[in-house]
Amino acid sequence: MDLASFTDQWQTQRQQLFKSVPPEGRTVRYLDKEFLVYPDTFWPFADSLPLVRHFKVAPGDSVLDVGTGSGVIGVFACYRGAARVVGVDINPAAIQSATHNAQMHGFAGTMQVVQSNLFEALGEERFDVIMANLPFRNKPAHDVVAMSQWDTDFKTNTRFFEGVGQHLKPKGRIYFVQSNFGEIEAMKRLAQAAGLQTTELASEALDDTQRQRFFVYEMTRA
Repeated sequence: MDLASFTDQWQTQRQQLFKSVPPEGRTVRYLDKEFLVYPDTFWPFADSLPLVRHFKVAPGDSVLDVGTGSGVIGVFACYRGAARVVGVDINPAAIQSATHNAQMHGFAGTMQVVQSNLFEALGEERFDVIMANLPFRNKPAHDVVAMSQWDTDFKTNTRFFEGVGQHLKPKGRIYFVQSNFGEIEAMKRLAQAAGLQTTELASEALDDTQRQRFFVYEMTRA
């Protein structure tokens, strides 16, 4: 089975898993911390490990977490000393999960969770750090759960790069996740068109097979 077919099967199974969570939620352990996910929320997973392990937040920084999902990236930004974190997601289930997790970890006063299609609800606010773990693949998504893994016509990624500069402070930085089964070259072209310089920061394989690998890129204004 080629990588694309294998990934289709694997991602479809994960979507069914996300939908099978009981209404009261399920606890998921991630990097020695516990997070609650409600039904239809993308779970904390290996894809964000290179990001969470390597992103830099200075004490007092403002951070935007785009596609926050369960809120794990934003929560770890709080642990690193961010003064303000905003997590945005289009999925109402993700908003419920991320809001709960920010409160559970004691960051209700630091992390705000907002339902938003990318930057729409943010007004003119700018951030020192913007982090994004968007769907990796240009593949039709039939519902909000599939949208956490597949990006129909790559529209979400395209709109992210078209709008991110308006919300990044002049010396700000972006941390962006992709994978070896995703659209890495398309992502780099979009970043370049947005006037961003891209540097691969770290990568991690999903397991010992090395078949699937996740990357985090640091981007700054060129």
